Amino acid sequence: MKNIDWDLYLITEESLSAGRKTIEVVKEAALAGVDAVQLREKNLSLREKFKLGKEIKKICSRHNITFLVNDRVDLALALDADGVHLGQSDLPLRSARKILGQDKIIGLTAWRNGEITAAEADGADYLGVGAIFKTGSKKLSSEKNGIGLQRLAEIRARTNLQLIAVGGLNINNADQVIKSGADTISVITAITRADQIRMETAQFKKIIKKAKTKRRALNCQQKLNKIKRNSVLSLKN
Repeated sequence: MKNIDWDLYLITEESLSAGRKTIEVVKEAALAGVDAVQLREKNLSLREKFKLGKEIKKICSRHNITFLVNDRVDLALALDADGVHLGQSDLPLRSARKILGQDKIIGLTAWRNGEITAAEADGADYLGVGAIFKTGSKKLSSEKNGIGLQRLAEIRARTNLQLIAVGGLNINNADQVIKSGADTISVITAITRADQIRMETAQFKKIIKKAKTKRRALNCQQKLNKIKRNSVLSLKN
């Protein structure tokens, strides 16, 4: 059974961790309740990623955390990860699904309308959307590095898929990102460089849960208002 009801999604990258080892970061974040961990590590060889991935998987299994692999379907398969996150230049989603099977989670980076439509048609389990705000954690085209909250809200209106927001996110803007339509906040440096990883993770979780509660309440109120308006119109007619 796939579980992608996440609040906080950690992407690992030791080169962006202020001297900390990735395994240290994951251990601390796991203790504070991070929901998903993606093995990224752009600077490691495939064999090094495999070795690190085995250690991360142990931690994730112990704490019931979803373990994903960035880009590499072969590595996700070798590690028996819970799934993989693909970019637009990676193996096509349909091909990845044939390899990994129906039970694995496959997320796809998408923010253009055509990409979103294709992701839905191909069976993506979630969309990675961003960078919401400008970030230096990834090399991105200028049009994608800071798509903004309005575009996030537009994407939310187009799809029912889970939206994993990424790019320039921190505890100061997480509530606005959830309010604009994201289901999950995904971060690298906001956790890996935190003075106290466990405390920062816990604070993130608290902010995200509160923002989701407010959004649900607002959505319910909007639905009630719509029903009332329709009822009034029916009586008039």
